[in-house]
Amino acid sequence: MDDFDREAQKSAIRIAITKALKEFPDEPVAELWNAIYRAHLFRKSGISNLDTINKVISADQSWKKSSGHAFEEMVKELASLAMHGTGIEVILQRDLNTLIKANELANEPRDISWLREQIKANIFDLYCILNINGKKYCYGCIQAKTSIRDRVTRDREPSIHAMQSFFWSVVFVLDGDFLRLPKFVSMINGGSEEFRENGWHGMYVLSVKKQRDRIYPLLMDFNIFKSHALQAAEHWQKRRQWFDRNWKAE
Repeated sequence: MDDFDREAQKSAIRIAITKALKEFPDEPVAELWNAIYRAHLFRKSGISNLDTINKVISADQSWKKSSGHAFEEMVKELASLAMHGTGIEVILQRDLNTLIKANELANEPRDISWLREQIKANIFDLYCILNINGKKYCYGCIQAKTSIRDRVTRDREPSIHAMQSFFWSVVFVLDGDFLRLPKFVSMINGGSEEFRENGWHGMYVLSVKKQRDRIYPLLMDFNIFKSHALQAAEHWQKRRQWFDRNWKAE
């Protein structure tokens, strides 16, 4: 029953935020997300029980787990729709693990070994798969975060390692409120005394309206991601030895 409830929660959160973003495009993303959060807390805790406080704590923990997975699956769903017919897939970490175990990933052994390490450490949430002549290659690593203000330092380091290993490394963020602070902008784009170099190839944010170097506003059509994913795939195929952290989509 717990597993069923958890899957239902993820599905409900994903559907709710997707519809809300489409129906209320001018509303702040954080407010839409918080409205769904409040509904989740109310459903989980109730208002008349003596143990309401414990239930609220439990509901908060449930929200953090379910909402994170729901956002990952929303990104997968919308990215897959955008990439349809291009030969590129966006898959969850568990799906990549299945491909590797079935020996259906055509990357070089060094890549496979590195990807296994990422899966074991639960580093990335999704991966980009390129289909070439019936063979599947993983060329991109994706983080998907509802908000990464409190985790940006931890999330930045594995992204840097991915770029050093010649993979495309990007992150999707629902609530980019933290980008009001110059420190966090520099952690993504580089250019400061503390953070001289970029931490990702690109960050796609649903709550920002203007591009700031490697920080891109993301609409529900995911067209900007599609363009960048195609550019990255071409560069990864033809010039991978130069596919380092300096690469930037046009």
